[in-house]
Amino acid sequence: MKRSVVLYPGLGVGHLTPMVELAKVFLHHGAAVTVALVEPPTNSPDFSAAVARAAASNPSVTFHVLPPAPADPSSSDGGISSAHHIVLMFDYLKAMCAPLRDFLRSLPAVDALVLDMFCGDALDVAAELNLPVYYFYASGAGDLAVFLNLARMDTRTTFAELGDSLVSLPGAPPFKASDLPKEISHGSPGAKPILGALYRLPEANGILVNTFESLETRAVRALRDGLCVPDHPTPPVYCIGPLVSGGGEKEHECLRWLDTQPETSVVFLSFGSMGTFPKKQLEEIAIGLEKSGQRFLWVVRSPRNPEDMLRPLPEPDLDALLPEGFLGRTKDTGLVLKSWAPQVDVLRHRATGAFVTHCGWNSTLEGITAGLPLLCWPLYAEQRMNKVFIVEEMMLGVEMKGYNEELVEAEEVETKVRWLMESEGGQALRKRVAEVKGRATEAIEEGGSSHAAFVEFLKDLDNMSLL
Repeated sequence: MKRSVVLYPGLGVGHLTPMVELAKVFLHHGAAVTVALVEPPTNSPDFSAAVARAAASNPSVTFHVLPPAPADPSSSDGGISSAHHIVLMFDYLKAMCAPLRDFLRSLPAVDALVLDMFCGDALDVAAELNLPVYYFYASGAGDLAVFLNLARMDTRTTFAELGDSLVSLPGAPPFKASDLPKEISHGSPGAKPILGALYRLPEANGILVNTFESLETRAVRALRDGLCVPDHPTPPVYCIGPLVSGGGEKEHECLRWLDTQPETSVVFLSFGSMGTFPKKQLEEIAIGLEKSGQRFLWVVRSPRNPEDMLRPLPEPDLDALLPEGFLGRTKDTGLVLKSWAPQVDVLRHRATGAFVTHCGWNSTLEGITAGLPLLCWPLYAEQRMNKVFIVEEMMLGVEMKGYNEELVEAEEVETKVRWLMESEGGQALRKRVAEVKGRATEAIEEGGSSHAAFVEFLKDLDNMSLL
């Protein structure tokens, strides 16, 4: 009989995208897949567009939008203007447990519920319905090792006091305390719900991780040896990645532009669905790119108020945001796009030669599987930790100095972009990434480590249903 699984990706495009890729793997192995979607608390064109693209390109997957949770009568505006955006997100996901429970009850059969890392409250729904429950950890094994440890550390530890002091934890190279997510390192109101969600990860029947063993051997070994959860058994960890989108855009203007560019000559700059810069930083990037003399394709989004992370952004006014005359002066060597690009297709295009990235894990894997060296400019969430692993452990990228200060200066952008594209060091980096790209491809092919791990997970799931 066909297995039936429900995937629950929580909130945000960055969490939906890899979950859709996981759905495809389940389909490939003969399962019926439903993705239970949570609509953002405020209208989000980015999310709506991502869902529409996912549904159109995956007709065999059922996408079900859960009805909204009952409104909180104590809040006239949903708390959007007052609560910390991370606290608001976790409160919202907790409220969505009731609609999720009702939906799961309505289905004729569910063999497993697979949760996003931030959907820990849904563990209680699975327990109530007696369902096997797994996490899909959409970031890397290194992050998982670090954050499992952090969630169990003495909560009186304040990383803000440690500054740039080195922290050593199983599964990771020594890293600066300041490279932890700001919410944790600065002790913001968002730290408690994040660590609370991470604390519950070991309660699941297993954890699927979007990575492959040879990319993160140290972290995988620490996880499997139980070093990251000292006071609780670590559930099985299955490295099933890299799960990245296959692309498929054909008509976008930027792809036609890339067709006219020389091989591996273009630097692609893109900073994720939530990544934005103030006008002053955009100007510095523009000056650095122009002075570097390199060809570039750059996705620019409107500046965002950091206290208002949940509201959709307006379309950027490029003439107002970028230096006067920049677009005209660089029209033969560069292309600036408003808000969005078909990233996977751009990264895999023969003309693209390097990737300036915010180090979100989806983007990191997309860059690695395209064989591109990474210029790391982490912005938020776990991206600084990803930068540590990319630069120190995997040695697949270099960092943009100043990412953790008020401003990355034009001179640094110019120097690093030119180094990546012209120097012997940049060439050596490109060669290393090409080797890892080959290993990534092997991992997901039949007989590869990630394919074998997913088969093992399905066997374990079948054994659970016999209990």
